[in-house]
Amino acid sequence: MLDPIHFYEPAQGHGLPHDPFNAIVGPRPIGWIATRSSAGVLNLAPYSFFNAFNYTPPLIGFSSIGRKDTLRNIEQTGEFVWNLATRPLAEAMNASCAPAPPEVDEFALAGLTPAASRIVKVPRVAESPVSFECRRTQIIELQGLNGDGVGSWLVLGEVVGVHIARHLLTDGVYDTAAAAPILRGGGPADYFEIGPDSLFHMRRPAWP
Repeated sequence: MLDPIHFYEPAQGHGLPHDPFNAIVGPRPIGWIATRSSAGVLNLAPYSFFNAFNYTPPLIGFSSIGRKDTLRNIEQTGEFVWNLATRPLAEAMNASCAPAPPEVDEFALAGLTPAASRIVKVPRVAESPVSFECRRTQIIELQGLNGDGVGSWLVLGEVVGVHIARHLLTDGVYDTAAAAPILRGGGPADYFEIGPDSLFHMRRPAWP
C-alpha cells in the first residue's frame, strides 16, 4: 500500500518531477528591486524570496541566490527601491528578470520609466502604484547546518520613504486587492493574483 504521506530528506533529493519547496512556501510576494551601481547604471530585477520583517522601523528583505548585480549595487551604494509587481505590470516584471549583463539598464529593457525618489538616489518604477525607498541595514550570507555559506545573501533594508497611488487609499485605508498584486508560485512559470474575491476577515482571538 502506498504511504499517504510523501516524505523526503532534501539533502537526498525530493524524488519528484519538480522540487515542491517553492510551491509549498507560497505563493510569495515579489521583491521587485531597483538599484543603481556606483557607476550610475540602473538595475531592476524581481526576487521571489522576499518579505517584510518588522513594523517599527519598517524592515524588508530579499535573498539573492548568487552574487547578482542587485546585491553588488546595494553593497556599493547602500540603497535600493522595492516596487509592487501588479497584474498589469506582470510582463514588464518578467522582462526585467532576463539574465542581462551589468551594463544593461532593465528599466529600458522592460519599457519602464524611472521616476526620481524623494530620499534615496535610486529611482522607482513610475508605473508601479507602490514603492518603498530603502537603505541597507544588513547583508548576511546564509549558512547551512555545517556552518558553510550556501552562496545566497539575505539583504535587509529599512524603508525610509513610501509612495502609494492615491486611488488605492479608500477613506485612508490601503486596499490590497485593488492594486492587483501578483505573487510567485512554485512551478517554473506559476504566478497568482490577489483580487477582491479572495478576501476574508478573521480577527485575532482575545485572551480571557
